[in-house]
Amino acid sequence: MWFFGLLREPHFIMYSKHQWLKIAHQLQSMAQAGLTYSTNIYDKERYEQLLDLSAEIVAEYSSMNMEKVQELFGREKGYLTPKVDVRGVIFRGDEILLVRELHDGKWALPGGWADVGYSPSEMVVKEVREEAGLHVKASRLLAVLDKRCHPHPPDIYYVYKLFFLCEEIDGDVKTGIETTDVKFFKASELPELSIERNTRSQVEQMFELLGQVIPTVFD
Repeated sequence: MWFFGLLREPHFIMYSKHQWLKIAHQLQSMAQAGLTYSTNIYDKERYEQLLDLSAEIVAEYSSMNMEKVQELFGREKGYLTPKVDVRGVIFRGDEILLVRELHDGKWALPGGWADVGYSPSEMVVKEVREEAGLHVKASRLLAVLDKRCHPHPPDIYYVYKLFFLCEEIDGDVKTGIETTDVKFFKASELPELSIERNTRSQVEQMFELLGQVIPTVFD
């Protein structure tokens, strides 16, 4: 097929995993938009083929096999939009709160996927309570970051990350069902981070934003 012949061109061969996954995200988005709005049976067939092609690229350039990718793609219905991840930023003096993730044993700002039915600020309050035991109030949106623009591992999803500065109200620091430890750390003593969730540069940026009254950081 012409497309696979095109992929053998040198400038395509030199693409990185991140670039290929970016292409796959765009193909998936176009395919699902077409399947959502097209009424022509032949066009729908072509969009299905385009969706399969994007799944093949993801399977090739990620750690997931084709069956898992197709399962995840099958859950996405309608017009494709980025997923939203929220993170709570809680300081005590010059130390920041991190939780140790059960999934990989590394550390992250408390947070996770946004759920339907919650506003972004409600969601971050819920995540902090569940993962760190604290009742907090979201006081300021510090950053809205495109995961693709930061040194995270390749991801099957296209993700926007929202970082909220939170103020403690009450509660005791304790672990939840997805965390095995909760501690405060200085900027110079950060532990090994779960870079799927947050990078060192992002956590360090939260320290830089502390106490500054500046516009929300984005991208």
